[in-house]
Amino acid sequence: MRRTPVIATALLALGLALAGCSGAGTAEKDSKPMSEESMAPSASADDMMMAKVSGEFEGLNGKTVSGMVAVEDGKVVLSGFSSDEGPDLHVYLTNGTDEAAVGEGMLVDAVAFDKASQTFMLDGADVSKYSYVVIHCDKAKAVFGAAKLS
Repeated sequence: MRRTPVIATALLALGLALAGCSGAGTAEKDSKPMSEESMAPSASADDMMMAKVSGEFEGLNGKTVSGMVAVEDGKVVLSGFSSDEGPDLHVYLTNGTDEAAVGEGMLVDAVAFDKASQTFMLDGADVSKYSYVVIHCDKAKAVFGAAKLS
């Protein structure tokens, strides 16, 4: 009989944690999970080390993220960027768009949800090892959006 209040409390806590990273008054929109084919790297590691890589953000998990990202000369540059509001948003370099990929990825820096142009230094990181730039709410452990690098 005591299980019901415990389960209800756990669900309430989870809901509050996820609500902490949702934008106030933003409309939810359906997001499509990325297929394995769309997550496959399109350029070799040598190509990525020599050339500028870039991508376009798309929202995931019911969140809205938009804009462009370019990775070149040891910098991650966001342009035309916007995201749903979150209390603890960060940029990661990853090889996927789920929590496991974020955990194995490289934290770049905190990101402002409402600043269209932002630049982050990578300090010698080997970008060729990563295929995505992910916007993640660390507090709620939620992926807001990602850009596939090509």
